[in-house]
Amino acid sequence: MTEMITVSATLSLRAVAEQHVTALHQLVLKNKSWLQQSLNWPQFVVSEEDTRKNVQGNVLLHERGYAKMFLIFEGESMVGVISFNQIEPLNKAAYIGYWLDEDHQGQGIMSRALQALIHHYVQRGEIRRFIIKCRVDNHESNQVAQRNGFLLEGCLKQAEFLNGQYHDVNLYARIIDNPSE
Repeated sequence: MTEMITVSATLSLRAVAEQHVTALHQLVLKNKSWLQQSLNWPQFVVSEEDTRKNVQGNVLLHERGYAKMFLIFEGESMVGVISFNQIEPLNKAAYIGYWLDEDHQGQGIMSRALQALIHHYVQRGEIRRFIIKCRVDNHESNQVAQRNGFLLEGCLKQAEFLNGQYHDVNLYARIIDNPSE
């Protein structure tokens, strides 16, 4: 059974699975030019087979606890992705990545998804330190971190190579030791 986190009556996070390949591929293609402004990987997504291989790798990482990839659903429509791109089990730390369909931005979906993901893993006692790294000039991503209680811990100089040049990256973190927080 695929892991699912209920966010609200209409919003849910579903662990990535083989059945999602076609819909995820179509969502990436729809948002490809916008995604390439902030992320390196979309340029390498050409065929549905590329997406299938990515999904298969993420399913294995999810099952083994090294990463967690969830698809954001509004009703039965896939509208984005939120993930722990890397989990450090000993440190109980996870690096968060996310993106949302351009047509669904500005509605608070990502903040609600992020809060549900955090709450779920704090309740399970698996994660206590949540980290978001985003380019300094990615205003929307910085806003998501700030709106959701993440504190800026520093700026990593020229830490991300994107579109032919190096960019500075803000490092945000939120630590939750008490599940009632």
